[in-house]
Amino acid sequence: MSSTSHLSDPSPVCTGSSPPTQFLSTKPENVSTQPSSTIPLNHAVSSADAPSQMRPAPQTIIIPAPTTIPQYAGKPTEKPLQFLLRLQHYASSMYGWTDTALLQGISNFLLDTALDCPSQKLATMDRCNHAQLGILAQTSCTITPQVKADNVPDLTHTDLTSSQRHRLKQLIQRFPTVFTNRPGRTHVVRHQIQTHPGAKPTNSQPYRMAPLKQAHASTAVDDMLHDDVISSSSSPWAAPVVLAPKKDGTLRFCVDYRKLNALTVKDAYPIPRVDDTLDSLQQAKFVSTLDLRSGYWQVEMDPESRAKTAFVTPRGLFEFNVMPFGLCNAPATFQRLMDIVLAGLKWQSCLVYIDDIIIFSPTFEQHLLDLEAVFLRLKEANLTLKASKCEFCRKELKYLGHLITPDGIKPDPSLVSAVQRFPPPQKIKDLQSFLGLTGYYRRFIKNYAKIAEPLLVQLRKNPSRSFFWDSACQAAFCLLKDKLTHAPVMNVPNFCHPFILELDACDYGLGAILVQEYEQHKYVIAYASRTLTPAERKYGATEKEALAIVWATKHFRPYIEGVHVTVRSDCKALQWLKNSKDSTGRLARWALKLDAFDLTIEHRSGKTNENADALSRYPVSHSPSQPDSQHQINLLDSAVNLWEGC
Repeated sequence: MSSTSHLSDPSPVCTGSSPPTQFLSTKPENVSTQPSSTIPLNHAVSSADAPSQMRPAPQTIIIPAPTTIPQYAGKPTEKPLQFLLRLQHYASSMYGWTDTALLQGISNFLLDTALDCPSQKLATMDRCNHAQLGILAQTSCTITPQVKADNVPDLTHTDLTSSQRHRLKQLIQRFPTVFTNRPGRTHVVRHQIQTHPGAKPTNSQPYRMAPLKQAHASTAVDDMLHDDVISSSSSPWAAPVVLAPKKDGTLRFCVDYRKLNALTVKDAYPIPRVDDTLDSLQQAKFVSTLDLRSGYWQVEMDPESRAKTAFVTPRGLFEFNVMPFGLCNAPATFQRLMDIVLAGLKWQSCLVYIDDIIIFSPTFEQHLLDLEAVFLRLKEANLTLKASKCEFCRKELKYLGHLITPDGIKPDPSLVSAVQRFPPPQKIKDLQSFLGLTGYYRRFIKNYAKIAEPLLVQLRKNPSRSFFWDSACQAAFCLLKDKLTHAPVMNVPNFCHPFILELDACDYGLGAILVQEYEQHKYVIAYASRTLTPAERKYGATEKEALAIVWATKHFRPYIEGVHVTVRSDCKALQWLKNSKDSTGRLARWALKLDAFDLTIEHRSGKTNENADALSRYPVSHSPSQPDSQHQINLLDSAVNLWEGC
């Protein structure tokens, strides 16, 4: 049996006397698709680039459902699937459709089906990209389920009926180019690195690595060269490589771009606030999350910027053809990309936080339409999804470190568990990580500032960064962990009902709570507090109370702008501020700021306003603006990594 390959790349070189692999560039019309069946092997199919060039087969070929065979290194506990190289009489058949070539020899692969044969043979080839892969089998064999491929979404955990699940599956199957096992390459944007005028290239020697890590780095370089992620380089720039441990014990290939980032002009494109993203999920009954496959690698580097991404290993110097992780402006570029791709859909039926997409709908019928609209946009932009990381039609799911439920939003239980296992800090950096983790969820913790005060003092009054841990710190540390474990469910704001702003000011802090009251229930939306600056502490009582309302309205502006708000406080001076015609100076300016809001001032004694009162008396450190969301995520990641490494 002979065949001729019609490939754009050079034909693979076959070793020994083994015949060349047969390839099909398009699916033949006489091939039927079944998830599990027997392959009749009494005929042969020639290689061709189009159905018209194929030799007709005597009968229908039965193959598995369209799938891919991703290259897989194999885990120590797995029994390898061996493809034996033997020269015997055989007939050929096609197994699925793949864009990954297999290595010559015996290798391990993750398959979603397996050939149950007495012997299996794979024609030898050099490592190269081919559109499809032919598997040569000696005898008839039965297709049996094995391990689910990474490009097949798991719909077993969806909150759907069997009929709804079938309709969802049909929708997903209409987008095979979106659910693939390889990153796409979008044409929408390219990443540029603009360095400051006069910046000179920086270069470093490779970091020393243990032999095992060197082997891992070398394999990673091979894979990236094969996938056209990187190319050999002669750049004057050179950043070192580090291998960071993942949660599953494997290593992540990273490049230390700190020197390059210091010379880079920062991109001010806004990253969405996590709170704003979560607050948009009101009345969502069906929610799906989509995860882009190696999202950054789907963005090409601008040719003039590629040299700046160069990294050095003991094997030589390489540069990225696609946007690597670790560049300071990469999140902004990717957020800009997604905002362009999903323009008109964002905030209406979907939200995007860098490479995380969430789709929300009030009904199942609408959810299918919303999913289809997003899939179409991704297809047009040549972006692909990692099916194993996507979740569909869930009524409860995890997103950005939070658990979204029909009843409201709560901290992700797995991260709360991380807090529970967090060891007592041994140095200032450990304490910062812990406060970063708990502070990310401060909107869930009543009196957070009061509880954290002994820990915050360490950061505010410790310029030498010396570390001191006493019984008060230990008590605060334990109480914060306990409070987060029993954190209340925070409600998504319902803009059909008015808001109530409870606030208070004391000698050294401000506190505020945003709530809604309807259906005979009180729903907490968020807590907030901050300390006063030295200058603000000199204000009189009236000015401090006025400052509290000005600060709180600014802090909660995304919620309360354009709606009626009742302000509850234990100081009647606020009523005077709102109604006074004679106020001058600072108070006059603040009164003008409040005119932008529809406010009703309601006096409430301190005893009945104890929530806001407690927040003001034990505030967090002064922060007039909200922390950057990406910074919070980084603190969250570093905190989790800290306890995992202990």
